[in-house]
Amino acid sequence: MSAFRRTALLASVLLLTQAQIADAHIVSARLGDFYAGALHPLLTLQDVVVWVALALLAGSLGAASGRWLVVVFPVGLCAGLALAAGSGVTAVSPFVDAATILILGLLLATALRIPVVLLSVVAFVLGVMRGAANAGELGPQTDRLLYAAGLAGAGYATITLVMALALSFRRPDTEPLSSWRGIAVRAVGGWVAAIGMMMAGLSLAA
Repeated sequence: MSAFRRTALLASVLLLTQAQIADAHIVSARLGDFYAGALHPLLTLQDVVVWVALALLAGSLGAASGRWLVVVFPVGLCAGLALAAGSGVTAVSPFVDAATILILGLLLATALRIPVVLLSVVAFVLGVMRGAANAGELGPQTDRLLYAAGLAGAGYATITLVMALALSFRRPDTEPLSSWRGIAVRAVGGWVAAIGMMMAGLSLAA
């Protein structure tokens, strides 16, 4: 063995004996709680369907009506999370979830013109409900501020992106409801309502 190889081998052994436990993971930095708050609702069927349906409804009504949801819905999520964490009541009835999805689907399918104030109230109430439901993932060691920030960030991103897509596709300010784009959005509402009906049936059967 050459002198260079012996030196390299000796240096490698010395480095291995000095190795310590790595502390570079996001969980050790407590950022894992942020990502837990952001990812948990996106992996739950009730959250995904409710959030997307609400954003589609807002987008189908136009930018003037829907822009308030960008603020109202994340605030509702944080309020629901705080209320559930303080009271300890985090469970939401599966039938209530199903009824919520059914109502949102029917509103989309019928293309009702909802006033801005009523739409904002509905968004806030839904945010409180879904925020309370996500509080069930809070543990004793969870950083609640980071978890709430992740949850609100996910709500903001979902509402904003889906609503923007709905606005660009539906074009509510320039095309009538009878256009094929309007019919397509209403058809999606029918599918959402069907999902709500199936979930309601399953919850009643259980």
